[in-house]
Amino acid sequence: MAIRNSNFFLLILLLSSSINAFNLPGLAPNEYCRFPLPGLKCKTQVEVYVNRLNSFESVLSYQYSYFPFCTVNDEPSPIENLGQVLIGERIQPSPYKFHFLKNYNCRYVCAKKFTSTDANQQKMLKRLMKGIILNYQQHWILDNMPITLCYKNTENLEFCSRSFPIGCYVSKSGQTKKSCSIRDGKNDTFYIFNHLDFEITYHNELGETRRSTFGEDSSRIISAKIQVNSLNSNRCDRTTGPVMFQSTSKDIEIPFTYSVKFIKINEIHWASRWDYIFKSLPQTRIQWFSILNSLVVVLFLSGTVAIILLRTLCKDNPRYSRIVGTGSAKEQFGWKLIDGDVFRPPQKGILLSTLVGNGIQITMTFLITL
Repeated sequence: MAIRNSNFFLLILLLSSSINAFNLPGLAPNEYCRFPLPGLKCKTQVEVYVNRLNSFESVLSYQYSYFPFCTVNDEPSPIENLGQVLIGERIQPSPYKFHFLKNYNCRYVCAKKFTSTDANQQKMLKRLMKGIILNYQQHWILDNMPITLCYKNTENLEFCSRSFPIGCYVSKSGQTKKSCSIRDGKNDTFYIFNHLDFEITYHNELGETRRSTFGEDSSRIISAKIQVNSLNSNRCDRTTGPVMFQSTSKDIEIPFTYSVKFIKINEIHWASRWDYIFKSLPQTRIQWFSILNSLVVVLFLSGTVAIILLRTLCKDNPRYSRIVGTGSAKEQFGWKLIDGDVFRPPQKGILLSTLVGNGIQITMTFLITL
């Protein structure tokens, strides 16, 4: 018997050498390099993905292509999981692509023209105006994390939002939204944020394993922040003023541009790159008093129900033990009439167990994918 046990443990030790670990898709860090190196799994191009647009002032959400923005049609969209589909995400590739560790002062993407003689272009312009009035927000993704718009709040603390607006609108009475910091003294005016300044931070402190696998120049992206601007120039000339138009405007041309700046920060590791987003969200402030109050109420109600059931069962148990004959069965009513059915097997036990098992499996799959 001892020889069999020793052989069994020896077999387990031999099999342990062939065990390999794997990472779930979307959870493994991406390695980026300045130049492509043969034989190394390192990306040189940073890709930006766009998502649906939503608004707190409207229940409808739209795809990125619904509005007159710069798009690409020859690239497939990334595969979304079940949770992303259920919550309405529509991730698509964008024309915003740039090389890693290469700064760009100005890059031209495209220009959208709206003429008074084209009915379709005027329709798209009306969509854009409506989206700005309703303060629709864009959600962009870079390296599997949201691109954030950060600014200082009234307490001089940095607040980072996972979305940024299309533009801003100055009403006829001169009122503006919170995101509108552009004022030229004109009412009933639309401003579109057509220029984006990307600020990407990366981590370049490597261990021996990463150096041998991805090379000396391998890095990981820590954060992706943007600043929105309105520039009426395809060369990013900040002296030309913003792109503005009114509700009566007909002939408009909007150029879309962006700039990129990379910043090296080795103090923040890849595993902690979401911390700056979580700290700025008001939902992350745990309301301990509310949680404690809810727990006390739940425990009190559960104890009350348990005491009532315990008293009822203790009162009925002696009477059930003295039941003799069939006359006492007439005194039972309600759920007490089926007190013995719990031990009775169902007519189709295999079908019941199959449905219950599949139901649990589908439920767990649904919860995990969300």
